Amino acid sequence: MSRRRGAIGLGLVVLGALIPYIGLHLPWVLPSTVNVVNSTGTLTVLALCFIFAGVALGYDVIFGYTGLLSLGPVMYFATGVYVFDITLTHWNWPLVPALLATFATSLVLAVVLGAIALRVSGIAFTMVTLAFAQAFYYLIEDNPHGLTGGDTGLALYSSRLPAFMSGAVSNTRNLYWIALGFLVVSYAVVWLVTESATGHVLVAIRENERRLEVLGVHPFRYKLAAYTLSSLVATGGGVAYILLIGTAVPSAVASVTVTLSILIMVVLGGAGTRWGAVTGAIVYVYLQQYLLKVAAEPSFASLPAFLRVPLSQPQFLLGAIFVLFVIFVPGGVAGVVVRRRLRVAAERFDAASATPSNTVQEEP
Repeated sequence: MSRRRGAIGLGLVVLGALIPYIGLHLPWVLPSTVNVVNSTGTLTVLALCFIFAGVALGYDVIFGYTGLLSLGPVMYFATGVYVFDITLTHWNWPLVPALLATFATSLVLAVVLGAIALRVSGIAFTMVTLAFAQAFYYLIEDNPHGLTGGDTGLALYSSRLPAFMSGAVSNTRNLYWIALGFLVVSYAVVWLVTESATGHVLVAIRENERRLEVLGVHPFRYKLAAYTLSSLVATGGGVAYILLIGTAVPSAVASVTVTLSILIMVVLGGAGTRWGAVTGAIVYVYLQQYLLKVAAEPSFASLPAFLRVPLSQPQFLLGAIFVLFVIFVPGGVAGVVVRRRLRVAAERFDAASATPSNTVQEEP
């Protein structure tokens, strides 16, 4: 089974890497106005899907595997966006030192703030992480020392960036591959952690933290490790995001709405499953962009009001889809697959139990 999953995963990665070479025309399927697979708009949307799929993977480590509801991953996503942008745009640092400074800043923030937030548990932990995220949002919105640009945003510009990483339209294909590479690396890191002994301890914390304490295990260090890993993955997503989009705006990268979106991605796909988090994020971002295209469709103007008004509100449609999904598909996409496998296994067991066994009769 593991080899089969590995082969499927490798096949999907290869297919994703080849998409920029596919010029297939797919009307009413693609989210961009140009209905071609390898168009600039489609590649940008797919790259966004990959970036947030990686961020959702990291968030699933702390939420799905460890069972901690954090509302702070957006802070580390925004750290990746702004620290990387500031070091390149304002300070004109080379690429590698800028990356090191970005991840070092995120690491220090994650360890310090995580150690503070994890002193409490339950809803108190959630509120503390939310407070940190909100404080960070208002900090960058205040534009300290003119570094962040405030509400007007901060455009990424640096002569130190390699030519293939600049935000030009001609480099969309390269930026798409960078986003895909970020997703692959994030999946590999999360897989190594969750399949290790540490991953089993994280699941045990989710199921019964007090029992671990009785057994002599200290959950705090494992929870801090999960929090830090989730934060660093979010930071990597922020770096990939600013390279792709080219502009940092607080409302787009640091608001609580972004955190709630990441939470919805994990719930849609199925918390505690790696491929579920990836699937949920891709579906959510794709629908988000596709519904914007639907709302701008001129032919819908002639529809009756009870159809035209909802179709013109993409966020309303997205929220309605999420509510219906939670009601009728509990456990997310992964939950559907797991229930189907359990049903098939039960049917096979019942069939095997009903089959009469061949017995050898002894001669009198």
